[in-house]
Amino acid sequence: MTDTALVLFSGGQDSATCLAWALDRFTYVETVGFDYGQNHSVELEVRQVFLTEMRKQFPQWNERLGSDHMIDLGLLGEISDTALTQDRAIEMDASGLPNTFVPGRNLLFLTVAAAIGFRRGAKNIVGGMCETDYSGYPDCRDDTIKALQVAVGLGMDKRYVFHTPLMWIDKAATWNLAEDLGGSDLVRLIQRETHTCYKGDRSVLHAWGYGCNECPACELRASGWDAYTTTRRNASLTTTS
Repeated sequence: MTDTALVLFSGGQDSATCLAWALDRFTYVETVGFDYGQNHSVELEVRQVFLTEMRKQFPQWNERLGSDHMIDLGLLGEISDTALTQDRAIEMDASGLPNTFVPGRNLLFLTVAAAIGFRRGAKNIVGGMCETDYSGYPDCRDDTIKALQVAVGLGMDKRYVFHTPLMWIDKAATWNLAEDLGGSDLVRLIQRETHTCYKGDRSVLHAWGYGCNECPACELRASGWDAYTTTRRNASLTTTS
């Protein structure tokens, strides 16, 4: 099944957009999520809601959307001392990285996904890594992903392609990509049924979605939404003038 893809789907905006991107390109798509003891574990709940709603609202993708895999990577949380896995305030550490960085997270996610792909016949692994609008995580960099693709392929004696469709676009462009793929319905679904907030706050629905509106993840998502809606508004004014 060379036209099969496995999408790293956390339940957030980026991975939801990547899922739509994969469904638009590949014949058959499966998803994988990871429980690593993250404080914002609510993302694991909303991802199932999103998958259900995507099947309902986008019947053209329903037949392409296959199995979902949930992997227990609790060990990653146990060996990490970060604001995403421990009860700590979000701040910058001495290295200049935010303490929301979970060392090895994406490296492990992609390697485990490739192992699942080995069994499921999926050579295409899709992730939402980006080094345009991001917090500086080194495991989101393009060089990291390309190097890991080579290493994993050699280690499993199988050719993999690690796709990162968001690598060179900002958050506003990510909202635009969602609109291009699924129109306003997909934008609305991502807005309401995905979760990005590091604090796991789903008490308030903002224009850009649920969140605390204070953590770095919320700030990136909100600023991207503002830029996206401003561009659309200006384009509409230009068209009608």
